[in-house]
Amino acid sequence: MSIETLSWVGGVSDGFLRLIDQTLLPLRLCMIDCRSTESVWEAIKQLRVRGAPAIGIAAAYGMVIGVQNVGLNLFEKRFYNVAQYLASSRPTAVNLFWAIDRMKRRFESVKPMLSSGGSDVIVQILDELFSEARKIHEEDRAICRAIGNYGQSIIKNGDTFITHCNAGGLATADYGTALAVFFTAVEGGKKISVYADETRPLLQGARLTAWELMERGINVTLICDSMAAMVMRQGKVNGVIVGADRIAANGDTANKIGTYGLAISAYVHGIPFYVAAPSSTFDLALADGAGIPIEERGADEICCSFGVRTAPEGVAVYNPAFDVTPAKFINSIITERGIITPVNKENIEKLITNTNR
Repeated sequence: MSIETLSWVGGVSDGFLRLIDQTLLPLRLCMIDCRSTESVWEAIKQLRVRGAPAIGIAAAYGMVIGVQNVGLNLFEKRFYNVAQYLASSRPTAVNLFWAIDRMKRRFESVKPMLSSGGSDVIVQILDELFSEARKIHEEDRAICRAIGNYGQSIIKNGDTFITHCNAGGLATADYGTALAVFFTAVEGGKKISVYADETRPLLQGARLTAWELMERGINVTLICDSMAAMVMRQGKVNGVIVGADRIAANGDTANKIGTYGLAISAYVHGIPFYVAAPSSTFDLALADGAGIPIEERGADEICCSFGVRTAPEGVAVYNPAFDVTPAKFINSIITERGIITPVNKENIEKLITNTNR
């Protein structure tokens, strides 16, 4: 894509976050400017920016925006309030909290400067915070490319894969996670085809993944989520690749609702199921997927999707945004540091903990 999913515009003290409003795709490609912490929070909460890595980047820049015009005496209090506020936007994607924690550590390393009282202290601290946010952004670009380079080795010329939700450039700083594997394989000369689940209820697969793959000239076929098992049974699929929002220490993986069912179908049909995610998506503090918080969203996303009522008034609705796929259904996890196979606690620790972020 020629337009970045999100970018910083202007200087450190007066700049702002510009991002694609993904709720309008594919019918409209519209950029929105986030000039306040509240607008960043709203963009994350309302899925204008989504995908675990992109959420983390947006939050890091949001923390800079939140303290741009704050005086010396109130700076520390405001900084931690902004961090707490942004952390409340969405509970499942661990990259959000990982990025906020990185920004906190950077602030704590320069916090003693506040006691000096110099006139340029705020400018210096803002520069440090912006430097960290920019570093998170740039690191993600490199991570996406590395995931693609490792992952393309699992794809053979002529393969067809299924993917679910959107784990492409729209979900990251540059190239995606699951889709990065496809992009890299095609750039390497392989011809592939992709089935994109529509991904109910907000249709990220239909609106975003299909759009990204078509933009890059990759052969993509859109299917309803409920069609995936039949496509597998008909022998049309060589594998499944999805992204992730949080991965526990044992490999249990939270991803967009519907991923668990897709993994079970792949397991039953003897089709390999892969997860592509950066090391920042691992939450090693959680022993297994039972501890992953699952975001529940409003009823209107199901009953009145995109402004059209499709269910009776007053019907009860259960709308979890994510589910957890047990590690036993995952053949490999593709990271920027290598491929974890088989997926278990020992292999995850070996790759992630030894060179942890």
